[in-house]
Amino acid sequence: MTELAPGIHSLGHAKGGHVHAFLIDDGGELTLVDTLFEGDGRLVLEAIRGLGRSVTDLKRIAITHGHRSHLGGLAALKRASGAKVFAHEWEADIVGGDRRAQPVTLVPKQSLRLFPFQVGLWLGRPKHDPCPVDETLAEGDAVGPLQVLHAPGHSPGHLGFYWPERQFLIAGDAVATWPELCAGWHAFNLNRKQHTETLRRLASLDARIVGVGHGDPITHAAADRVRSLVT
Repeated sequence: MTELAPGIHSLGHAKGGHVHAFLIDDGGELTLVDTLFEGDGRLVLEAIRGLGRSVTDLKRIAITHGHRSHLGGLAALKRASGAKVFAHEWEADIVGGDRRAQPVTLVPKQSLRLFPFQVGLWLGRPKHDPCPVDETLAEGDAVGPLQVLHAPGHSPGHLGFYWPERQFLIAGDAVATWPELCAGWHAFNLNRKQHTETLRRLASLDARIVGVGHGDPITHAAADRVRSLVT
């Protein structure tokens, strides 16, 4: 766990494509965005305890989109904390286990290190432990201190989150820093036009810190680096 700024903690590990999640503490309740790859939620639970907090302080879990890397610990964390689960309406039935995420092309479009993830999504493997969504989110909603941004392109219901007072953006899979800085994993972006529009919008926020779904957060010249991805 790394503290990026007061109240903003980045959690990550190598599995799931160096996937990351974000634990937000606004001075009261805790909000989690995404849940890492592991199915037991252990890393998140350890992080909460490391802050001297109780797991029941986790009140909200928001999901950027319905891909396995981001859903791994969701069901376990829901059981442990009783937190309310949020996602976009288009992703809700994927999160709940009623529909598979849309497959992606098997044609390598970037680093060959990403090819196993393409195959996994194409096959729908590994599966996540389904967890019903308690409440759907849309543009303009709020989750704790975070503003909700509908950021489609990677998937139709992909969400970003922004904390204006901290100039902190969670870009989800619209941006990645592993295996390189890029406009998300190219083969996984289902709608290129929407994705480009999303990147322009995220760049316009001039965020000071940008958390991404795969790879380390961007903490230096973050706004310029996101703008460099807009084509």
